[in-house]
Amino acid sequence: MSKVEQGLKYTQSDEWIRVEGSVGVIGLTDYAQEALNDIVYVELPDVGATFAKGESFGSVESVKAASDMHMPVSGTVTEINEALQDAPETVNSDPYGAGWFIKIAISNPTELNDLLDADAYEKYCAERE
Repeated sequence: MSKVEQGLKYTQSDEWIRVEGSVGVIGLTDYAQEALNDIVYVELPDVGATFAKGESFGSVESVKAASDMHMPVSGTVTEINEALQDAPETVNSDPYGAGWFIKIAISNPTELNDLLDADAYEKYCAERE
């Protein structure tokens, strides 16, 4: 069973966001990294890039498939996780911790209301298994 962390918001395309003030930390869920299996490459955007909610901001590649990553909410990239360039497998081992992808300045906090909470995301994952 995939791990779903309380206190985060989730998308139906399997991204999570942790809100820290006006900053959002975004990553790939445990469910998604399990489905992808061994992650071998992560493509991240440039700092300063701005994306709308739902827009693709990068991709993750595994031995099985490549998958686009989508913005849970609109925002501007303030930091990328450089460590993933050399160690993309961190997404497999610690998806909610060291395996984060980007940090953004959230431009429209009300969009967070459209996302799933942990319980709703857990139910959503169970329906797909």
